[in-house]
Amino acid sequence: MPEPKQTKASPTMADTDIAIVRIAPETSFKNKAYEALKEAILKMDIYATPEPVMLDERALSERLGVSRTPIREAIAMLEQDGFVKTVPRRGIVVVRRTKAEIVDMIRAWAALESMAARLITTTARKKDISSLRDFFKDFSDDRLPQDHIEEYSKANIAFHQALISLSESPVLVDLTNDLLLHVRGYRQLTIGRKDRTATSLPEHLGIIEALEARDTELAEKRARDHTLGLAAYVEAHGQELFT
Repeated sequence: MPEPKQTKASPTMADTDIAIVRIAPETSFKNKAYEALKEAILKMDIYATPEPVMLDERALSERLGVSRTPIREAIAMLEQDGFVKTVPRRGIVVVRRTKAEIVDMIRAWAALESMAARLITTTARKKDISSLRDFFKDFSDDRLPQDHIEEYSKANIAFHQALISLSESPVLVDLTNDLLLHVRGYRQLTIGRKDRTATSLPEHLGIIEALEARDTELAEKRARDHTLGLAAYVEAHGQELFT
């Protein structure tokens, strides 16, 4: 039996923003729809523009290949988790946090990442720590991050997620996953600012040096201070970031 014809998605749901994998017929539709939508939302850059990110129930149903009932159930679950909000006469909005909430989340990430750094110095293999340098191997005094913002931004995000992963702590991974959507969005939003870019690479390399030296206290401090610097920047300049 041929698959249902897929129609063009709403303009607010560009393929680059919501990469959904079609659900197999034998799976639990509600739970699989929830997982697929949550994964897609976590991949979004919801702070790229000041306009709200809207989801269309009908388009989601068509793209996932399921009826609208499990989509509604999945949306209700996502709303309970704080990822989306149903707005009367407007539709489903992906929730964005206030500046104060973002600053609080970044501070929490700083605490979690500093603990990850501590764990890395005591448990990670030498080659895994050294591999962190690969994220920045294409940047130098002759190829500055500020001249290749998009490329450096991706390296920046990947580096911070790698730090959490290298801790080999499932709890830290789970806790940061809850913050990732928002902290990542603001990292991407601020990295292009000249005063942030200029300090970013030296601070990253400083963290790696401390990890390689197995200097637990220094690695923990550098990781924490680096992310707290982002929190301070957002607190001071948050209102300017969309202008």
